[in-house]
This record gives sequence, structure tokens and C-alpha cells, in this order.
Amino acid sequence: MAFKSLSVLGLVVATVSAQTFPYLRFAGVNIAGFDFGCTTDGYCNISQSCPPLTQLGCADGLGQMQHFVENDGYNVFRLPVGWQYLTYNQMTGTLNQTQFANYNMLVDACLSTGAYCEIDIHNYARFNDEIIGQGGPSNEVFADLWYNIANYWKYESRVIFGVMNEPHDLPSIPTWAETVQAAVAAIRSTGATSQIILLPGDNYTSAETFVSGGSAEALNLVRNPDGTITNLVMDVHKYLDYDNSGTHMDCVTNNIESSWFPLSTWLRENGRQALNTETGGGNVFSCVGYLSQQVSYQAANSDVILGYLGWAAGSFATDYILSETPYYNGTGWNDTQTVKWALSPNTNMFVAPSS
Repeated sequence: MAFKSLSVLGLVVATVSAQTFPYLRFAGVNIAGFDFGCTTDGYCNISQSCPPLTQLGCADGLGQMQHFVENDGYNVFRLPVGWQYLTYNQMTGTLNQTQFANYNMLVDACLSTGAYCEIDIHNYARFNDEIIGQGGPSNEVFADLWYNIANYWKYESRVIFGVMNEPHDLPSIPTWAETVQAAVAAIRSTGATSQIILLPGDNYTSAETFVSGGSAEALNLVRNPDGTITNLVMDVHKYLDYDNSGTHMDCVTNNIESSWFPLSTWLRENGRQALNTETGGGNVFSCVGYLSQQVSYQAANSDVILGYLGWAAGSFATDYILSETPYYNGTGWNDTQTVKWALSPNTNMFVAPSS
């Protein structure tokens, strides 16, 4: 294993010298737990949530994030949460103050590390199997949800607004873009005019089909109220297992030819940027190698690809198939193999230390 790890490091060092653009802006990991119980049909059983906060009875999310910042060089964390958790199971944009306060404890913990912190509504464009703006909650209700969230954080420049996790099987992608536009307008109307807003596409916002499936074209019409696209960033996911599901231990591809090349080409031609907010693989050599190659390509295209976030740490057990949860041995944190050898900026050197 030591020989193989050194080979991967050799690949990383070699690609640094070939880097065309400046460093990636972001590298980090998902700190999951508030989203536990959410399924791809947009149901969220909030009794299954496991907030990654020791004061709420689950993982030490603050300790993990402090470790990732101080020892790995990470500078962004994605904080998934179910819509139902925030509204206490009501299909409304009105936040339950107790539930929102619990979630904001995690956002505050994240901000205390100096990192950027993404608020991610983890509902797959649905509420209880009904698609937002297409037979389910209205765009107005969804916009109200985002207005209330953004209004709380409108003065915090390091909060990123992740409109929705992994929309899929949408009857109309242009109609979904109208839903995204409503959320953007609501966020900006609070006075949160400078923060990044992430725009997700169909097919689980897959980087592979983002252009070919029509999401890029539709979301390219989304604008800030002043007509600009400033800090409106495409939100893309990509796993490395054989079916892009992120449910298998082994990795079989670096995704460059199928996904990152066509996406980066479109982004550059259209003056847009993207952030890879979910990626990852098992803690095996194939994933260390392919993840290193993927991140290297992203860094070489950092004018249009802002960075990556691994899936996932937080309340996931260390034996979860895609675990990036560090293990605390009583004196310090120990990283998983994919973090240690592929994703940590202190290893791959693709993110500026001060960014």
C-alpha cells in the first residue's frame, strides 16, 4: 500500500507542474446528519436525523471541521438539511424557530473555523414526492423558504446558498429553471447580494449530463435581479463508480472525457463557473488514483471549475462505504485514505493555503 500511495503522490506532483490556471478556490467535504432520513422522493423522516453536533447527541462536526481546516487545508463545508427538518414537517416556507436554531448551530460552528459554509436543502426538488413548481409546492412557497433562510444570513459573506440537492426526473427542465430563478430572486431581495448561489440541474445534477441533458442551457437564463450572473454558479455532482451512483466501493473512471471536459468547455464558452459539491469513492486504491486524476483536471481548469467537496463526513460512521469521516483516537484525528492521499489540499496542493 505504501508503494501505491507514493505512486499516487507522484501523479499529483506531476500534474501540479502542468497546472494551467491558478489554484482551485474551494476544497472541502459534506458534513452530513441533518439530512438523515431524507430519500430521493423528497420525503424526510426527521426522527432519523442525526445532527453532527455533540450538543445535539451525534457526531463532533465542529471537531471534524476544525481538523479538516487546520490539518488538511479545507476551506468549505456543505451542510445538508431536509426541508421538513427546518419547517417541522410543514410544506411551508415558514421556518420552525427551534429547528432552524438547531441547524444554525452547525452553520455557526462551520463559520467559526473560517471556512465557507453551504446551506443545502436536501430534497431532490421535491416535498413528499411532489415536485416543486410542477404539481407540488409552488415557486412562491419555495421562494419564501429561501427568503427566510437568506434573510438570517444576508450579512455573512462566507455563507453559500445551495438551492436544492440533486433534482431528478423533472417533467420540464425549463420550468425547473423558473423555480431556481424564483429562489435566486428571493435570496437577493433580502440584501444577500454578494454571496454565491448554486444552481442545480436535472438527473441528480450530474456533471456528465449537465450540458447534454439541457440543464446548462436552461439554467444559463437564470439571472440576478440586476440582470447579471455574478456569483450564480452551476452546481454539479459526479461519482466515480460504474453507474455514477456513489453506492459502490470501487472507482472505474476519472470522469474527465465523459464529464469534466465537455462541462468545462461549455462553461468557458458561456462565461460560467461550476462547483462540484459532491464527489467521492471508497477508501481503496482505485478511488485514490481516479480521484487524484479528477481533481488534477479540475485544478487545470480552475478558471471555470471552482473546486470540489467530498461525500461525506459528519454523522456518517467510519465504515460507511464512502466515508470521509475522520477517526478520533483520543489525541488526534486520523483521515480516511481518500482524504489523506487524494482530496486533502495539503496533499494535492491544488488549493492556495490562504484561500
